[in-house]
Amino acid sequence: MDPVIVRRSGRGWRVGSEETSDLISAMVLADLMAAELPAPPEPRDPSPDGSPDGQDAARLAVTVAQLTRALAARVRVEQAIGVLAERHRLRPRQAFDLLRTVARSRGQKISEIAESVVDSASNSLLLLPNELSRPVVPRRRGPSPRRARAWHKQ
Repeated sequence: MDPVIVRRSGRGWRVGSEETSDLISAMVLADLMAAELPAPPEPRDPSPDGSPDGQDAARLAVTVAQLTRALAARVRVEQAIGVLAERHRLRPRQAFDLLRTVARSRGQKISEIAESVVDSASNSLLLLPNELSRPVVPRRRGPSPRRARAWHKQ
C-alpha cells in the first residue's frame, strides 16, 4: 500500500486524488485515509548529536507554534466528526465529507463549522446550519438495483 501524502496544490491541498482548501481538512482527510495503512517505520535523527543550531531553533519554535494551533483546530474538527457521526449514524469519513460540504457551501472554514457543531453538543440552544441539523440518510447497503433485478429474474 502507498502512504497517504498531503501536498500543497495551486488551489489548496491534495490528499491522494482529493482536493481540499485548507490544511486542517487535508490533515483530517489524510488521517482518515491512513487509518487502514500499516504503521510507518520510526524516523531517524539526521544529525549525529541531534542538537539544532540557533537559526534552526528559531525556525523550530515557529513551526511548533503553527503546529500547536493546527492541532487545536484539528482536535475540534475530529470532535465535530464524532458528534455528527453519532447524531446521524455516519461513518467518520461520511461525517467529515458532510462537514466539508457545508463549510464549502457557506464559504467558511471547516474549523469554524466544527466549532459550532461541538458547542451545540453541550448547549442545545445553539442552532446548527440546516444542512447539519437534519438527519442524514446513509445509503442503503445491498445489491445494486440492476443486480437485484437480475437476481429476481432467476
